[in-house]
Amino acid sequence: MADIAIIGGGAAGASLFGELLRRGDARVHWVTGDRAVAGRGVAYASGSDQHLLNVRAAAMGLFAGADGDFLAFARQRLDGVAGDDFLPRSLFGDFIEAQVRACADRALQQGRRFHIHGDDAVQLEPLWDGGYAVRLASGVLLKADSIVLAMGAMPPRPLRAVTREALQSGAYALDPQRVEGPTPPRRVLVIGTGLSAVDALLTAAERWPEAELVALSRHGQFPFEHTLQPLPLYAGQSALNAALLASDGVRSMLRRVREAIAASPATDWRSLVDGIRPINARLWRRLDGAQRRQFLRHLRWLWEAARHRVAPASAQAIAGLRAEGRLRVHAARVLQVDGHGPLQVRVRHRATQRLDVLTADRVIQVTGLDTAVAYTEHTLLSRLLRDGLAVPDPLQLGVAAHPDGQLLNAGGEPQVGLYAIGALLRGNLWECSAMAEIRAAAQQLARRLAAGEPAEAQDPSLPRALARMEL
Repeated sequence: MADIAIIGGGAAGASLFGELLRRGDARVHWVTGDRAVAGRGVAYASGSDQHLLNVRAAAMGLFAGADGDFLAFARQRLDGVAGDDFLPRSLFGDFIEAQVRACADRALQQGRRFHIHGDDAVQLEPLWDGGYAVRLASGVLLKADSIVLAMGAMPPRPLRAVTREALQSGAYALDPQRVEGPTPPRRVLVIGTGLSAVDALLTAAERWPEAELVALSRHGQFPFEHTLQPLPLYAGQSALNAALLASDGVRSMLRRVREAIAASPATDWRSLVDGIRPINARLWRRLDGAQRRQFLRHLRWLWEAARHRVAPASAQAIAGLRAEGRLRVHAARVLQVDGHGPLQVRVRHRATQRLDVLTADRVIQVTGLDTAVAYTEHTLLSRLLRDGLAVPDPLQLGVAAHPDGQLLNAGGEPQVGLYAIGALLRGNLWECSAMAEIRAAAQQLARRLAAGEPAEAQDPSLPRALARMEL
């Protein structure tokens, strides 16, 4: 019987844990870290009902092919829930917890072997006879034939523009849920305008009802809003997707999408973007390093806003704060954050290039997923890089890997038995951190690991040189 270790206590780890238990062909070690509840991770640990999923209830689930399970769970908890509703993220966290418990109970009844370790993995060491020794922070050693890194994004790092004085002041926060300060702030500034920034602003508005709110990012663009009801499929989606796959770069892809939108004025553009989702990873792998850089530099902000849209209620709440004059939004680049508190945030406005200084009693950095593993202080990942068992993606979008998630080592070769799932594979797949992609990947990886199948052949669109490209 194979021993498989999953490292990471979030939703990706929970999905893979459940899939492996369902198969029963392996002994599973789930190393969850010191989280109070395994499976919720950062994304679903929020306790606020204001923090909504940006996916409709009917489309959410922990396991592939079981989308209706969350909707059924929600209807047991709340009255009048419809499949098109955008429900609290905390409720999905409750659902994950219940699913993990049910999988574990069922596995125990069937005599299957597993262990959940509420500890951190700090080192992996290849064994001469195959497999790995996994050292936990407590000193416990585990032996595993295969290991899957399911740790999500790295702990956020402060922007380079933030001075040590500002960090030590207690007025600069990397965690919106842990904003220090003995007195209510008069002005709160949020760096970022993505989905997590929306949640941070709504929390700040509720926590400090008298505070002025400021949000800034390079483009000053919040995520676009979901429609209240699902959109019909775009009739020409198959032809558009085929044309995109035949395109020779980012400009060509963008032109194809624009042409399709222009040719179908009665079609909501959001349905086209949603219809591209099944081929996102294939499109990404067709781009070379220079083309990926071009996308990240010029189009990433627009893609994020269009692809990862916000729930209507959240969008309306933000619009209400702006209409009241409580929230101002700047398209600007942060040049420096300094001071003891209040903090002085020096910026350059995008439209005018004018320099400005914004003063705030609290500054909250919410700038999205940090997958730059080359710079992380995460104990395990930094050790894997030093030992040559893993290498960073050249664009700092996680780790270099095959399409199936198998990591590449310092020599550019597959690191046998070492995989990743979720956000750490952004450089390889781009779209891989949402639940739909995670549960599909978990099912495929569990099938391969439990059966002892060999890794897939390397995708020709991901040459070995790409993994070793200079940063």
